[in-house]
Amino acid sequence: MDQLFNIDLKKIPVSSDQEALERKKNFELFLENGLPNKKDENWKFSDLNYIISKNFKQISVSDDFKFDKKIEFINDFEHNHITLINGAYKSCDIRFEEKEKVKIESFKSFDNFTNEKGNNLYNLNKALSSGGFSLEILKDYKCKKPIIIYNYFTSDLDNKIISNSNQIKLSKNSELTLIEYNISEESKFFKNTFENINIEQGSLLKSITIQKNKSNGYFYKNISGIQDYNSSYQSFILSSGLKFNKIEINMNLEKENSTCYILSGLSLGKDEHQEIKTRINHLAPNCKSYQKIKNVLENDSNGVYQGKIFVKDIAQKTDAYQLSKALILDDQAEFNAKPELEIYADDVKCSHGSTSGSIDEDAIHYLMTRGIKLPIAKKLLINGFLNEIFENIQEEKLKTFLEKSIMEQVDGI
Repeated sequence: MDQLFNIDLKKIPVSSDQEALERKKNFELFLENGLPNKKDENWKFSDLNYIISKNFKQISVSDDFKFDKKIEFINDFEHNHITLINGAYKSCDIRFEEKEKVKIESFKSFDNFTNEKGNNLYNLNKALSSGGFSLEILKDYKCKKPIIIYNYFTSDLDNKIISNSNQIKLSKNSELTLIEYNISEESKFFKNTFENINIEQGSLLKSITIQKNKSNGYFYKNISGIQDYNSSYQSFILSSGLKFNKIEINMNLEKENSTCYILSGLSLGKDEHQEIKTRINHLAPNCKSYQKIKNVLENDSNGVYQGKIFVKDIAQKTDAYQLSKALILDDQAEFNAKPELEIYADDVKCSHGSTSGSIDEDAIHYLMTRGIKLPIAKKLLINGFLNEIFENIQEEKLKTFLEKSIMEQVDGI
C-alpha cells in the first residue's frame, strides 16, 4: 500500500501544526488497514483494493493543475451555481436567491462532521482532504431556483487522488434542489468524497447526481445524513459513464413523519462498474422510505445494489420499500443485488424485491411492426424503463432536462 500511494503530506496546505499531525495520524491509520476488499461484506461485489491496484501503479495527490477553460453552463432552465475544480471550491453565483439566506463557502473543518465507524476511506479522506464546500439554507427560506454544482475535472489528473468533503444543512422549513453535474476531461484519477447532510424540521432536499460525459475516473462517495420531524430527502442518481463508481447513502430518520426517497437510473457499458449501497435507519414512528434502483447493462458491465432497511423497536407505523430492476442485454454483463430488512418493531409495512432479465421481445416486435427499426425500438424501451424514476419531479423544465440526460447516456454520449 505504501508503494501504491506515493503521498507527500507536506504538499497539502494546513492551518496549524495540530492539523498537520491529525493528517499524518489519519494517513498512517489508512496505510495500516489499506483499501477495502471483498473480505469486507460491504465490498464483496466491488473489491476496491483489486480495482485500484489493477488500474493504478502509483497514486499521488493533485497539488498543481492548470485550468484555463470556460465551463459551458446548462441553459435548459434558470439556476444558481457553485463551481468546483478538481474537487476544490472555486466560486458561486446565487443570482436568483436572497443572498443573506444562502451561505456558501469552502469546506473548512471536520468539526461536527459525523460518519460511520470503521470506514478506512474516511481516514484517507481526513488525511488528504483539500476541497469541497459548505452550504446552508437558512430558516424558512425556500430556494427559488436549483443550485447546480459544476464539478469539473481537468485533463492533468492522471494517477492522482482527489479528496474532498462537503457539508449541507437545510434549516427549519427550508427547501433546495441541488444538482451535482460532473464534467470530466480525459484523465484517469481516483476521487474520494465524504458528505454530511442535515435536514431540519419541515425541510425538503432534492439531490440529483448527473455525469455529463464518459469518464475514466474512479469515484467513491459516502453520504451520511440525519432527518428531523416532517423532513424529506429525495436523491436521484444518474451517474452513467463512469469507469467505476460506488455511492453509499446512510440516512437516519430520527423524528416522526420524515421521508426518504432514493431513485437511480443507470445505463452501463463496456468495462463500467457501478454500485449503490444504502442503509435507511428508521429510528422514529410514522416514517417512510422508498427506493427504486434501475440498471441497464451492456457488454461486460457490472451493476450492484446493496440496500438495507433498519427499523428500531420504537419505529412503529414504518412504511419502507425497496426494489431493484436490471435489464441485462449481454451474456457478459452482471448484476448483483443484496436487499436486507432488519426489523424490531411489529406494526410496520416493509418489503423488498429484485428482478433481472432481458428486454421484452413482444414489446420489441410491437414497435417494429409500427415501422420502428430494431436499434431505435431498443432505445425507446430502455429510455422508458429508466425514465420511470422521474415521476416525483414536478418541475417540467428540470424533468425534460433529466430525461434528455438519460437519453444521451443511453446513446453513449
